[in-house]
This record gives sequence, structure tokens and C-alpha cells, in this order.
Amino acid sequence: MRPSTLQAILDAYDRLGDRLYGEQVSQVEHALQAAQRATEDGAPDSLIVAALLHDYGHLAEPDVQADRPAWDARHEVVGAALLKGLFGPEVVQPIALHVAAKRYLCAVEPGYLAGLSDASHYSLRLQGGPFSATDASRFAGRRFADHAVRLRRYDDLAKVVGASTADFGSYAPLMSRLVTR
Repeated sequence: MRPSTLQAILDAYDRLGDRLYGEQVSQVEHALQAAQRATEDGAPDSLIVAALLHDYGHLAEPDVQADRPAWDARHEVVGAALLKGLFGPEVVQPIALHVAAKRYLCAVEPGYLAGLSDASHYSLRLQGGPFSATDASRFAGRRFADHAVRLRRYDDLAKVVGASTADFGSYAPLMSRLVTR
């Protein structure tokens, strides 16, 4: 599943993007909505691509249609590892940190936890729950933590059934400019 080319990523979303993942939108709908939110926010190109591909690791998981998996498959780590061969750290690290960003925001931002979707609440429990004050401080000091937090906010907003977005292929030129090899 490790993409050797940008076309392999496009093909993976074409083949597997219709999967649901606990929300009422598909993987590709979620990806496109997150990228659109990043674009509307004036995010740098690298963060737009990170928003588009942040759940790529879910495509490497078996197609289990369970709304409530019993374990955390660490999709953020899997996805970052798979994409590392094509993209630099400015794309890969926010992806790797977007789950930690959720745990961070739950620890430091009053009201954030209450605003999470039911599926995000469930996955938060599997992912270890909100950070402790010490872990939140460590996270905040990490390189790309600020981009991971922004990505997390796009992720939270990218769950709208029937939202109008561009098609996945329209992001190919942007992704191509960021391919590092």
C-alpha cells in the first residue's frame, strides 16, 4: 500500500475512498472537506495536502465496516509512514500528529472535548484520552504541532453529509509540486 507515485495515492482513493469510517461521510468526502477547510483558512500548500491525506492510513486498514472498532489502528502513524517516501516533513508530520493534536486540544481548550462527534469521542478513548498537562506541554513544543492543531480543526469540521467540494484529482497538481522525489 506504500505509494511509490502520486498516481498510486489517487488510485487508492479512487478504489477505497468510498469507505465510511465511523462518521456519515466517506473517506474521500472527509478528505476533500478537510482540504477545502484548509484552503479557505489560507493554509500553506503543505497543510492543504496534509489535510487532504491525513487519514490515508485508514485506507491501509482492512475494510471492516464496524462503527466501533475494539482497538486503535494508529492510522496517523501508518499514514505518515506510507507517505514519507513521497512528501517531506511539512506534509507528513502534521499527519503523524493529528491524533495527538486532538488529545492536546481536549487537555488545553475548554469546551473542545464536548464539541467532538460521537465517533471522535469513541476513538479518543481508544487513543488514550486527553493529554496530561505534562504531555500537552511536550506536544506543544514539537515541530509542526501548530500545523497539527490546525489540521485537527479542519478534520473536526470535515464531516458534513452532502457538502459540495472539488474532486480529488483537482488536488493532483498541488500534490505534485510537493512530491520530494
